[in-house]
Amino acid sequence: MDDEHFMMLAIEQAKRAQADGEVPVGAVLVNASGEVLAEGANAVIGRSDPTAHAEIVALRAAGAILENYRLPDTTLYVTLEPCAMCLGALFHARVSRIVFGAYDPKTGACGSKLDLAAPDLINYHAKVQGGVLGQKCGQLLTDFFKEKRNQQS
Repeated sequence: MDDEHFMMLAIEQAKRAQADGEVPVGAVLVNASGEVLAEGANAVIGRSDPTAHAEIVALRAAGAILENYRLPDTTLYVTLEPCAMCLGALFHARVSRIVFGAYDPKTGACGSKLDLAAPDLINYHAKVQGGVLGQKCGQLLTDFFKEKRNQQS
């Protein structure tokens, strides 16, 4: 699969989130054939839902489309390293591969703050790859929070 291509699609979702006043994080779920099954953009503010992270939005959409909570043989592309909640949901959905852009030293659960993706830590393990277009993904977040700080001044 073309990881950079699908990460660019996730970046477009992150930009959608930002346009809606959300933290710019986007996700795209792709099947083994390279078909985009679902997309997600952060929506915690707009939905008044603390679980509406981009990954969860994409998982919910794919589950509804496929009428199944299990999503084997899929890859999730997300612009920011998943948190513990999202990683747990990805594992429960049996997503096979997780590809993220920017590392998250504050809440990242794939090695930055925690390493819940470590082999043999829990009963399910997905392949995890970080840093795909990491600079580009990270810059979206840096610019977003810089603008927020400037608005508060």
